[in-house]
Amino acid sequence: MTVDGRATAEAVQAGSASDVYRLTPAQVADQLGADPATGLSTGQVTERAAVHGPNRLAEPARRPEWLKFLDQFRNWLIGILLIAAVVAGAIGDIKDAVVITVVLQINAVLGYLQERRAERSLEALRKMLVPTARVRRDGEERIVEAHALVPGDIVLLEAGDRVPADGRLTVAESVEVAEAALTGESQPVAKSVTAVDRTGDSAVPLAERTSMLFMNTALTRGRAEMIVTATGMRTELGAIADALRTGEEPASPLQVQLDSLGRRLALLSGVAVVAYALIALVRGEALADIGLRAVALAVAAIPEGLPAVLALTLALGVYRMARRGAIVKRLASVESLGSATVVCSDKTGTLTLNEMTVRALWSAGRLYDVTGEGYGTTGAIRASGAGDAAPSDDLRETLLPFAVCNDARLTDGGFIGDPTEAALVVLAAKAGADADDLRVRQPRVGELPFDAATKYMATFHTEPDGRTRVYVKGAVDVLLGLCAHVLTEDGMRALDDRRIGELLAVTQQLGSSGLRVLGAATAVMDRPPTAFAPAGLPALTLVSIAGIADPPRPQARDAMALCRTAGVAVKMITGDHADTAAAIARELEIDGDVVTGAELDRMTEDELSARIDGIGVFARVAPEHKVVIVRALSRRGHIVAMTGDGVNDAAALRAAHIGVAMGITGTDVAKEAADMVLTDDDFSTIVRAVREGRAIYDNIVKFVRFQLATNIGAILTLLGASLAGLPAPLTAAQLLWINIIMDGPPAMALAVDPARDDVMRHPPRDPRERILDARRLLAITRAGAVMAAGTVTLLALARTHLGTDTALTMAFTTFVLFQLFNALNARADDGPLLGRHQFRNRTLWLCLAGVLAIQVLAVHLPWARTVFGTVPLNVSQWAVCLGTASTVLLAELVVRVVRSALRGSGAAT
Repeated sequence: MTVDGRATAEAVQAGSASDVYRLTPAQVADQLGADPATGLSTGQVTERAAVHGPNRLAEPARRPEWLKFLDQFRNWLIGILLIAAVVAGAIGDIKDAVVITVVLQINAVLGYLQERRAERSLEALRKMLVPTARVRRDGEERIVEAHALVPGDIVLLEAGDRVPADGRLTVAESVEVAEAALTGESQPVAKSVTAVDRTGDSAVPLAERTSMLFMNTALTRGRAEMIVTATGMRTELGAIADALRTGEEPASPLQVQLDSLGRRLALLSGVAVVAYALIALVRGEALADIGLRAVALAVAAIPEGLPAVLALTLALGVYRMARRGAIVKRLASVESLGSATVVCSDKTGTLTLNEMTVRALWSAGRLYDVTGEGYGTTGAIRASGAGDAAPSDDLRETLLPFAVCNDARLTDGGFIGDPTEAALVVLAAKAGADADDLRVRQPRVGELPFDAATKYMATFHTEPDGRTRVYVKGAVDVLLGLCAHVLTEDGMRALDDRRIGELLAVTQQLGSSGLRVLGAATAVMDRPPTAFAPAGLPALTLVSIAGIADPPRPQARDAMALCRTAGVAVKMITGDHADTAAAIARELEIDGDVVTGAELDRMTEDELSARIDGIGVFARVAPEHKVVIVRALSRRGHIVAMTGDGVNDAAALRAAHIGVAMGITGTDVAKEAADMVLTDDDFSTIVRAVREGRAIYDNIVKFVRFQLATNIGAILTLLGASLAGLPAPLTAAQLLWINIIMDGPPAMALAVDPARDDVMRHPPRDPRERILDARRLLAITRAGAVMAAGTVTLLALARTHLGTDTALTMAFTTFVLFQLFNALNARADDGPLLGRHQFRNRTLWLCLAGVLAIQVLAVHLPWARTVFGTVPLNVSQWAVCLGTASTVLLAELVVRVVRSALRGSGAAT
């Protein structure tokens, strides 16, 4: 049957998304015009590729670069400065207009370049879609690029392969598939070629379509062939990705804070300009002079260096995080993590190593502890309670079923196949049994693949004497029903009720510790079975029971302790069983109740909100439960960081204040929805980000306080001089000079201030807390008033004794020098003003020294005097300026001494 590309497209659209899993392989092949034995012809592939396009997910719509650049100007502070630049140009003050414009351009370029760098870093993580696929075309096997697949292609897969498109199974030999990225199911799902057709079901859930394979899932065991039914955006993965393109992201606390700050500064600027204009009109000043001073006031009111310094602070935080295993997509996300009150973390691979490891063993009547982690064979099997000095028993014979009844293969530091089977191969290796060698010496002649119904796997092997050896591994309770004997310390014994009870007690003991329990049994048959079927199994002898776990990351324990100290709650979210999750939670000391997804479904929103703070573990949950959890925490006022790696996690990542995707195991859709991507999938990286975020917020407070004190001081200075009938002590050009050479470098030095030693020994700040709370606003106003009083007083006195030009130069210089001392005030926001901590930031001291040197040049260089209208000052005049400027530090020191004394007297009483 020949089916052209357009007919195939219609067939796929009609069938694959709805009911292909209900059809037999032959029906699907007929519908798609493909022969599983030979595959598509080259002509068919070309024809269908023209209709369906490449097999890849659509890239999200990219914002044009010029719009990204213009986005840097979408800010209250920037808007006011743009208006000031326009006004300056309109009244003929071209110099000030140019200077303001240049400052804004520098800020925009800095923000744009950082966003570009973050995007390039993220692009490097796009590795999830397999680059190649093995197909059958024109009657022969070929390796083709995965994006070249079309509906009707026959794809050949083995354990370890990632599925490159959606497809209907045509061959399935012991196939299990890890579908957690798509469905949230933590355990591999058994697949078969049998059609799934349930009477009365309008649609079978995705996780139960066992005759289908889906894009971006992975085979953990077996061999499969499938006929491609959907590619690219027509796949189940593509459908979810398309649905997740919309959705609003909550504003970060910093964005809310700065937006509020911008509006308040705009109001302040407007009040200052109106107040000055009224005073000037009453005094009869010329309109042109009023316009020039209004521009100066607008410039004075707005810290135009603030956006640039903020961008630098966040960019440096992003850079530090990238070096430590995290790629931050949005600058504000780093600061948001600093205010996080709850981190909701996946268990597998984030809190744990995602490396199944046998931790305990029962063999021939004795219990053993197993050391070593992951898929390396370093480690030992020691009798439980005997200590490291006790020699290992010879366990090779009792572990043969685990090693040989097994399809996993170890590679250099990794494995191919099912992770649980790989852990059993490692266990055998620790006992000296080489699985690869054993499989060569005991070739497999038949098998019973693992089946969810039987809960065991059996393999048949030829012994050197011609007999047939049977190895079985599976659920202990099932094996006990197949066994007639058990191997004990005294040899083989009949499996009576007493011994069955003892073995079930061992199983319960291991299971209650959060271990997944598997048993191993064996038997010898005098002649090969007539058929490899469950009915052909002989009476078995139980020889071993293994307890398997995915151990916590060693660094996760330290990170969890740091979270507790910092007052950040951690909630584990996993698809695993409650007992397993609770055991890991106990190891990590995660406090709180254990709640399952089924229990969540029975709770109302109000009930969950009331209980959410007391829950530490969410077990057996689906990805959609994560959104419910985020909403409940948000209703309680929490700032939530949520981790995720699957496609269905994307909704929760967007709903959270900080979405954190996994870089190794995460899907492209999850990475696209997240604010941050972990390149190492490590929980401790999130905690480092929380610390980084807190340090960044502290530094933001420092330079905001520093810059706004300067601006308040400038406004009060200009208004005070006007009210006193003095000439303007600061021109618009001088104010921009102050902001560029002083607000710039020292503020940037404050932005890279080392984190306080106790930054993680305090609870998270209240997300409703303002950057400018009452205490800080009072300190800023106090510093600004001291600056204004000192500058205006010096101007008045110097004008009387030294002349107007010298007085104006001294006023300009004094105001600059005030900022050197104000930087020390701002750095000690809530600690002692003087002390060794003031010398930890060498960059700040170098910047302050540089500012002083540059101001000397501005006063004494001929060309600079022309630009700024200054005259040279002598040494005594410089000393007067320096002494006046130091009063801002002395005033703050007096306030803190008095405050400390009052606190002391209050405590004493």
